[in-house]
Amino acid sequence: MMFWSLILLLLVPGQFAFADEEKSLEQVAEQVIEPRYLSILKQWNEAGQDNAQDFERVVPPADFLSIDENSLLSGGESKEYGDQVYAWKDKNAVTIEVDVEEEGLYELGFDYYPLGEGIVPIEGSIKVNGEYPYFESRRITFPKDWKSATNDFEQDRFGDEIIPAQLPIEQWHSIKAEDSSHLQARPLKYQLKAGKNTITLENIRGEMLLGNIYVSGVGTIPTYEEYRENEALDLTETNSITIEAEHPLKKNSSFIRPVNRQDASVVPYERDKRLLNAIGGESWETSGQTATWEMEVEEAGYYQISLKVLQEKQSGFPVFRTVMINGEVPFEEVESYSFQQEKNWVNETLSNEDGKPYYFYLEKGKNTLTLKGDASPVNRTLFEMDEVMKGIEQLSLSIKRLTGNNQDRSRGWRITEYMPEIEGELTSWADKLEGESEYLLELSDGKESVEIVSLNIAVERLRELAADPDKIPARLTQLSEGSSSVAQLLGNATLDLKKQPLIMDRIYIHGDEKLPKPELGFFAKTKESVLKFFHSFQSNTLATEEVDDDVVDVWVNRPRQYVELMQNMVDQNFTPQTGIKVRFSIMPSEQKLILANAANSQPDLALGISSWLPYELAIRGAAYDLREFDDFDETLAHFSPGAFLPMIIEDEVYGLPETQDFFVQFYRKDILGALDVPVPDTWEDVVDVLPELQRFGLNYYTPIAGAVAFKPFQSTSPFIYQHQGDMYKEDGMGTTIDSDETVRGIQLMTDLNTIYSTPLQVPNFYNHFRYSTLPIGVSNFQTYVELTSAAPEISGWWDISLHPGVESEDGEVERWATGSGQAGMIFNGSKNKDEAWQVLKWWMSTETQTDFATTLQIMYGPSYMWNTANLDAFKQLPWPEEHKEVILEQWEHLREVPKTPYTYMVEREISNVWNRVVFDGENTRSAVDDAVVTIDREMRRKMEEFGYMKDGKIVKTYPIPTIEQVESWVEENEE
Repeated sequence: MMFWSLILLLLVPGQFAFADEEKSLEQVAEQVIEPRYLSILKQWNEAGQDNAQDFERVVPPADFLSIDENSLLSGGESKEYGDQVYAWKDKNAVTIEVDVEEEGLYELGFDYYPLGEGIVPIEGSIKVNGEYPYFESRRITFPKDWKSATNDFEQDRFGDEIIPAQLPIEQWHSIKAEDSSHLQARPLKYQLKAGKNTITLENIRGEMLLGNIYVSGVGTIPTYEEYRENEALDLTETNSITIEAEHPLKKNSSFIRPVNRQDASVVPYERDKRLLNAIGGESWETSGQTATWEMEVEEAGYYQISLKVLQEKQSGFPVFRTVMINGEVPFEEVESYSFQQEKNWVNETLSNEDGKPYYFYLEKGKNTLTLKGDASPVNRTLFEMDEVMKGIEQLSLSIKRLTGNNQDRSRGWRITEYMPEIEGELTSWADKLEGESEYLLELSDGKESVEIVSLNIAVERLRELAADPDKIPARLTQLSEGSSSVAQLLGNATLDLKKQPLIMDRIYIHGDEKLPKPELGFFAKTKESVLKFFHSFQSNTLATEEVDDDVVDVWVNRPRQYVELMQNMVDQNFTPQTGIKVRFSIMPSEQKLILANAANSQPDLALGISSWLPYELAIRGAAYDLREFDDFDETLAHFSPGAFLPMIIEDEVYGLPETQDFFVQFYRKDILGALDVPVPDTWEDVVDVLPELQRFGLNYYTPIAGAVAFKPFQSTSPFIYQHQGDMYKEDGMGTTIDSDETVRGIQLMTDLNTIYSTPLQVPNFYNHFRYSTLPIGVSNFQTYVELTSAAPEISGWWDISLHPGVESEDGEVERWATGSGQAGMIFNGSKNKDEAWQVLKWWMSTETQTDFATTLQIMYGPSYMWNTANLDAFKQLPWPEEHKEVILEQWEHLREVPKTPYTYMVEREISNVWNRVVFDGENTRSAVDDAVVTIDREMRRKMEEFGYMKDGKIVKTYPIPTIEQVESWVEENEE
């Protein structure tokens, strides 16, 4: 018994181990990952640390310590700052020294001028006396303001209004350091000791001119009573002012955009046109996003402010906005002002809890009204849920280590003998979540939203598990695994609580007069609904339909916002230059292409389709060979040769890559740094670092774990190609997965799970990466987008490197990986093949792809990243340069699996081999030999079907395309 107890001490990490002499994961992480701001602020408050008052120290750039004086700019280079400024870029740092008389909490402010037109935020970090005081200080953002290029919305060919181009506003800004997630209502506080202190601002990303740095006491905001204390209470008697919300003066996110609400209650409205008549919704749902409007009044005085809004958040929880007048919050009561969910438009007059309107003082002339998305009221709940989720993750890992991940319901466990605190821990989590549920219920005026229901279910499940903890090993699906587990419920609620969507139609600045009704009456609504119904039969939209013979018909398998932008670009640029008319239509699914081809009603050109579809249509005679165009080989040079392999039959090419995926290694710099684990370069390196990772409950992610039962080529073929194996014989008449090289690749692929214990299944690598349990692994573009746009808390603390490979005999590391994205193709039945080729060339040109990618992100936000397959265009995208270098180098090793009539069977059987070896313990060579028999039998059947064999004999060979073959076409063209 003593022996097994000792073993358990080594196996069970963290707070659930009896006496773990090794550092737990949290202890390791805390070497570089500091506690959250709320925890530190609580410690400061408990220690009696006071807010500093009536203090301000201004430090000009001339007094910055240890800087390159060549980076100090003045005159015209200072952008009219009036003094010297510092060029802050390239990961450099500035340090100031400040002397304070009393120890206390202070705020830090900065004057800055953003440089560059990209939407990637300027980021820095702040150290005080050489250390980060809390985690949030590792990422401080410096936003830029944006405006529309024009206030008059242009119209497209259908008379629908177009979102105007967005331009950065070149001006100086003054801000105080804030939490980059904007979950704190007030600026961040920093503890300074009495005497001299150093404050360091280090560049993480972007560049700007830095003016004065301010160290000041903690600012205060008056209450409404204090705000009105010495002023007359009467409203100014004047005519009301109406502002159309879709025309803001500026916003701090380029993608807060006007939207169309095809609703007669919204102003303006036309039944037969899509007018941009409101603002916000999903584009204005992130905490910290601000929109500002200008309001001009004839005389100074007090006014009421009413907002015509629609709050239709699906979960039913309220959203919040902080109100600012002329850049300042006038009083506490409009900080985090609540907007409850409503089914209809309402005129929300800013008022107190009793419905009594607030009076706002406005100066004569121009004033500004700013509304900021604000999730700070739910920050305490988000913090508690995050702590519980981390605890659940660690508890689940501890149980799996104890039980060997055995979830057999018939087997009994005495968990409490080895984890005596488990019952109390589960109950404590339930109590915390129950308290937060009650708090959220208060915020929502007693209405049970989806988030509150999720918390209540989580509380109930935790109490059930606490009542019988010995059964938890068989009930992990209720705790941490699956779509209805406690962890998943909390994860979904976290995402929903952070969202603050609000749609706004109008702003009224007014006195006591009655406002226009926000909604049409019942009869007017009914009449309009009937008229809209009949109009829908003749409306001209982006739906697929027949076009005139002289119009190139293009079907696009993408959402409306993409297709609208494509149509606008072709109308403004391509058609005026070439005279070729083009109509883009939204294709609801790729299946429609197959049906349209069967009915001989196919388009001229299809875009956004899966890279395998051109082959499937081509082998049935429906696709056109792009090599028939004289300048195709010239166009070929802009793309990765390996991306063409699935679209080639013999010497004919039936598609052009449009987007391109990439598989690179993601890693947490902070965690690996704390463990002193090097970034692996080869799979041998991965195997070497696994023991150190697993010693702390960590692991390495491979795409195999991201697949479910079926393992696609993107997760299996890299192992084969990196070992210089292959899928097919050169003549295409059989498979070679039983070759020594291929078997070695398959062996490594299975050994990673059977011998080295990498995860078998990971539903969401992104979440595990954020929460540090999988701090390294191979993933793709989708993960890159998620980490870039939806994980601000770890921004700057993760990086990417090349895909791990296998070192060959000549010392080169073979890093082959797939990268198929979407493609474009021309149909054989098109009557406009030459014109369609001109459109396809224009669309995939470097200039068009660069403009499209940049505009897409500016208009719709950082999550709308465009992974163009045009390598020259990709080099110009507004992505971090160091990341583009890694991706471009990895694309030099892009190798898609060529298509054959029986490829699906090869893919399926390799997946079956993995399952049989990993789950059934079968010998790898034996499983592969069985797979070869199955594949070759299907090969003969399919080759007979397509005329390559007859009666079991080869009629003609099926040459497998190679990268060298594609490269030779480019070289021939250059000659």
